[in-house]
Amino acid sequence: MNIILFEDELIRQLYPVTLARSAFQVTCGGYRLIDLVKRLSEGLRPIVRTHLRDILAADCPELFTPFEPKRQPTLLVNARLVPAVTVMERLKALIKSERPAVVYSGKGVAAALIGPEHELPQAEGSIYELFSWFEKLHLGRAEIDLPLLEYPHDLIRWNLLIMAENVAHRLAHGNYREIAEGVFAAPSARLGQYCTADSSKGPILLENDAVVGPYSYLSGPVYIGAKSRVIEHAAIKHGVSIGHTCKIGGEVDATIIEPYTNKQHHGFLGHSYLGSWINIGAGTCNSDLKNTYGTVTMEYSGQKIDTGMQFMGCVIGDYVKTAVNTSIFTGKTIGVCSMLYGIVTTNVPSFANYARSYGQVTEAPPDVIIAMQARMLARRKVEQRPCDVQLIRDMYELTRHEGQLPKEPPVL
Repeated sequence: MNIILFEDELIRQLYPVTLARSAFQVTCGGYRLIDLVKRLSEGLRPIVRTHLRDILAADCPELFTPFEPKRQPTLLVNARLVPAVTVMERLKALIKSERPAVVYSGKGVAAALIGPEHELPQAEGSIYELFSWFEKLHLGRAEIDLPLLEYPHDLIRWNLLIMAENVAHRLAHGNYREIAEGVFAAPSARLGQYCTADSSKGPILLENDAVVGPYSYLSGPVYIGAKSRVIEHAAIKHGVSIGHTCKIGGEVDATIIEPYTNKQHHGFLGHSYLGSWINIGAGTCNSDLKNTYGTVTMEYSGQKIDTGMQFMGCVIGDYVKTAVNTSIFTGKTIGVCSMLYGIVTTNVPSFANYARSYGQVTEAPPDVIIAMQARMLARRKVEQRPCDVQLIRDMYELTRHEGQLPKEPPVL
């Protein structure tokens, strides 16, 4: 069985989450879609946006191994598919049927099973031509519930729904020991003294070399990635997923944090998504509940979308930095490579020095971000590669229309 993970033209609705990564690399419920799809077959190939191909090839070279020449069925999976264990079971049922068919979800194709007689789409082709390619196949429709992520807030909604089952799945397929009631750890993980854990709503899982400092509070389901550190006196609650190599402190609730991001100090972070290489300054807090207790409306590309969620915080793109005591209002999106100061009352475009409460919003030039990237990577003993630099430049070109910001640096 060959599998193609493809992005479609609706991928832009997930910006800024999917600016620096493919949708199948986005964490939700403690899993990425690629983590689960790899269990179905080793024959994987991606179809992604042009600006991600080089960095994806560097990070995941196994995805660019040519398919075996033997003709066989191919499963095409939308990169926006919700990475839930139960969803994977439905994909397995589609494979087992051995009947070529397409599965639609909303405005997109969620998956398709095609026979060996069908020509495969080209990996170098445009993602914007795929929908018409599916229509030309004239496949029958399979009525299978395969939900797709449509907007960034869907990550928070689905994270809460699937977190417990996904963590339980990890436990069932990994080498973990129970080190406290409901707390499971890989061999080299450590739980500090005087910690309190509540696993009544789901397990708590610590990967290799993860460390939880003393006097911390953990309320499951919680997933803590390898080499991550939870700072002493932290409160990690109710559906928190922490990627590898992070430092997390303060109070964090129902939030997804991608690898290499730090929120080391006090401050509240709730019902939010944080990309990679973010640093949250001491005292930074976000709001995840309106004073009216109504549902949160978010704005994407000038369009207001009612999330239907009473609790929804912020969505923060990769390489963002917040100054001490930054306050972020409910339901805001923060574009990639931005720097925040003061009170954030509006969405923030990418590559912005945002100090609106001080009367200044200016551009953060890509050369400055690239220099900052080099220093950040060096601190983690990670080499800055040409593809990392190019990604910054490509993201700048893709988002420069967002703000039309003046280029003078802010005076603060």
